[in-house]
Amino acid sequence: MKALFKIAAIALAAGAALGAHAQDYPAAGKTITLIVPFTAGGPTDKVARDLAESMRKQLNNATIVVDNADGAGSTIGTAKAARARPDGYTLLINHIGMSTIPSLYRKLSFNVLNDFEYAGIINDVPMTLIGRPSLPAKNFAEVKDWIGKNQGKVNLANAGIGSASHLCGLMLQASMKTEMTPVPYKGAAPAIADLIGNQVDLLCDQTTNTTGQITAKKVQAYAVTTPKRLTMPALKDLPTLAEVGVPDFQVTIWHGLYAPKGTPADIVKKVNEAMKAALKDPEFIKRQEALGAVIASDGRIEPEGHKKFVQAEIEKWGKVIKAAGTYAD
Repeated sequence: MKALFKIAAIALAAGAALGAHAQDYPAAGKTITLIVPFTAGGPTDKVARDLAESMRKQLNNATIVVDNADGAGSTIGTAKAARARPDGYTLLINHIGMSTIPSLYRKLSFNVLNDFEYAGIINDVPMTLIGRPSLPAKNFAEVKDWIGKNQGKVNLANAGIGSASHLCGLMLQASMKTEMTPVPYKGAAPAIADLIGNQVDLLCDQTTNTTGQITAKKVQAYAVTTPKRLTMPALKDLPTLAEVGVPDFQVTIWHGLYAPKGTPADIVKKVNEAMKAALKDPEFIKRQEALGAVIASDGRIEPEGHKKFVQAEIEKWGKVIKAAGTYAD
């Protein structure tokens, strides 16, 4: 009886998958859920909502609902996506965290490389190194000198373990061969507030969070983390870290699109095609440029290139995280 039940269950699952594979996607009246493993209003949430609006135009004007399943460094929402039915009606958007959580977390209920279908990289968001208003250093050379004279006393804020600012901080310390005292916050907003209030010294965070503060002269800006200077008017005069003596330093916060493992290949293809069309949508481009983001246009927008890129990023960040001895339970 158990064997018959098992066979019936397998047949039912196969039939469901075949139905999802064979039907027109998305079916009329069906809602696509886009899981964002971060809080509403944050940078990734903003990218997700902009993308959803542009993608739905390519998917028969389907309704795409954003589900903010935040917590535990994006692992809660990512696990939820991994468990979802692989029929194309649940998608996931995540940032660089997809490449760092395998090293940051000792126990995960999913495997980043094996439990998802990759649908393409969306964008890259540059980062900036900023300091409190009262910091005596006015440029990066002076910052470097100041850090050297205050070993063990420099506070480096971040938005929490696994956040973009945390990762940038780890890379900065490794590249500069120095140690600073990490000060984790529950999000970028309180970290920046304390930086403005001169409670902490430095922060390395996304342009989506820092450009407004830099423009308003509420913080001091020292460098960008990209290989080349940015073209944004507000940041075009900032040097790259490589220019000011931190060689081979490059950190950008990319976002990628995923589906649960087993989602039919033709549906993944449709999702990828809709995403690529969205990346050429003038409205989407305009919104992303306002955030300081750079639209992806290389081989990473293809599923194969996306997965290969994430594999390389896992190796890259694994070394940094291991060297720093930073883990989350």
